[in-house]
Amino acid sequence: MTRTLIVEDEPAIAELIAIHLRHAGHEVTQAGTVPQARAAVDAVLPDLVVLDWMLPGGSGLELARHWRAAARTRELPILMLTARGDEADMIAGLDAGADDYLVKPFSPGELMARIRAVLRRRAPAALAEGQLQVGPLRLDQAAHRLEVDGRPVKLGPTEFRLIQHLMSHPERVHSRSQLLDRVWGDHVFIEERTVDVHIKRLRESLMPVDAGRMIETVRGAGYRLLKDRPAAG
Repeated sequence: MTRTLIVEDEPAIAELIAIHLRHAGHEVTQAGTVPQARAAVDAVLPDLVVLDWMLPGGSGLELARHWRAAARTRELPILMLTARGDEADMIAGLDAGADDYLVKPFSPGELMARIRAVLRRRAPAALAEGQLQVGPLRLDQAAHRLEVDGRPVKLGPTEFRLIQHLMSHPERVHSRSQLLDRVWGDHVFIEERTVDVHIKRLRESLMPVDAGRMIETVRGAGYRLLKDRPAAG
């Protein structure tokens, strides 16, 4: 399920967007001010932000720049909504870090099409029928099945979500806090060392098929999944 944050101070517009997102299967959170939006993203990293330009407590433009400047939110997909339709404003919004820019008033159909396009552009390369392939690892997301060189690997539900996220972003370093956000959903009541425990279990599951070393520990930063088995050394 896609977690989407709507940052919009007009309740009627926010609720209209929320209705269409929920109908499309999104889990929706709403914020009406810049401080509320920052707090929402700090608590749980969403998969997408629908961001109004003019907001109480600041500007959506500055908020987009803030998220783009931070490592944790640098890749956060942002669709900016605004009544400002001049070319110069559109350029400013895109330069601030928005992935797309939609001018009010807009049709719900166009909004949802733009959202789908933003998510497609930000999505990892996937095979047919929701499968992911990274080196010898092949993940069938619908069947909840992982194979390495065609050999099945038995995983618990948390280890499955963990390898699914790592395979969605190969070679990217993920901090423990980021993994808690994306795999567990909310890290407020979970200790970061929980990630280490599940990474260890995941490696142990991959060891019999010679893929455990593909999950690399980056000292002081977190973990990443290599695109192929590292050379023996």
